[in-house]
Amino acid sequence: MGKYSGLATASYVLSALWFLAFLTGLAVDRRRLRNGVYLVISLGFLAASAAISSPETARALVVPVLLVSPLLIFGLSVLLMLNGVVMLWREGWRLANLLSLLPGIGILLVTVAAAFALTVQNPLFRSLVGAAVGGLGYIAFVFGCFLLYSLVYVRIGHRGPADFIVVLGAGLEGDSVPAQLAGRLDKAREAAVALPTATIIVSGGFGPDAEVSEARAMADHLIVRGVPAERVVLEEKSRTTLQNLVFSEEIMVERLPGYRCVVITSSYHVLRAAAFARRAGVVGHVVGAPTAKYFWPSAFLREFVAILVDHKLKNAALCVLCAFFALLALRP
Repeated sequence: MGKYSGLATASYVLSALWFLAFLTGLAVDRRRLRNGVYLVISLGFLAASAAISSPETARALVVPVLLVSPLLIFGLSVLLMLNGVVMLWREGWRLANLLSLLPGIGILLVTVAAAFALTVQNPLFRSLVGAAVGGLGYIAFVFGCFLLYSLVYVRIGHRGPADFIVVLGAGLEGDSVPAQLAGRLDKAREAAVALPTATIIVSGGFGPDAEVSEARAMADHLIVRGVPAERVVLEEKSRTTLQNLVFSEEIMVERLPGYRCVVITSSYHVLRAAAFARRAGVVGHVVGAPTAKYFWPSAFLREFVAILVDHKLKNAALCVLCAFFALLALRP
């Protein structure tokens, strides 16, 4: 045990340093996605420290996990595929609604291919599977960071006073407010009670062939439910989340330089909306409204894919690098 004590101590120190980086990131700007990476790396070193300090305990925990991991992977792929079927049934046949079905099929295929690669001696096939596993390993790591930090960010929520409550649009059904957008507006009404002096900005422009703007429909929804009309301001130019925030920020600066705000969106959309808020220069944080459970996995995966695309060159380079290292590890 003594020969590993120095290594365990070093691992604990590294865990503490990465956690300090995480806390610093929270203090400076908790909307930065890199904070999730710091947290996951810190937890990784902490787990490694525990394993080094007590190898017997580590083996007792790791062996059962390794034994059941194939079942867990299979179960995850089945759950994703079932959710994909539910999404297609309830939300219609659109590409966005395949974002849980396709990963479920992909995980299952890669798992089967990896198991098959262990039984064959074809170097090319084993190399291809190894590269795929390495690349997917990077994607899984980034997804873990994104998921964990999304949960942390949502838990932190908004603290302190705010001058404005910004509600991000989510699209209309005809000229009416759909359930998802209604959830955001209900959250805005709750915030308006807690912040009685705050002005509500409803943000959303005109969709194709729409007779009213999304902001107008959102405002009507709030006013009918008891929110005073004089507390509601319309932002009717935007067509995207980033535009929602940019144009709302212009309204807030014009009305009250030095403002603070709270931005409301759906729970699955919180972290990406926070990144957009930082980019738009919005002074405030994002809170999430509840989302239907069946809708959450597919919607969250869509947000994750969008984050990958937002940083596509960096993510593509790192994915290829991980695939290359996986190939090197498989060399005899």
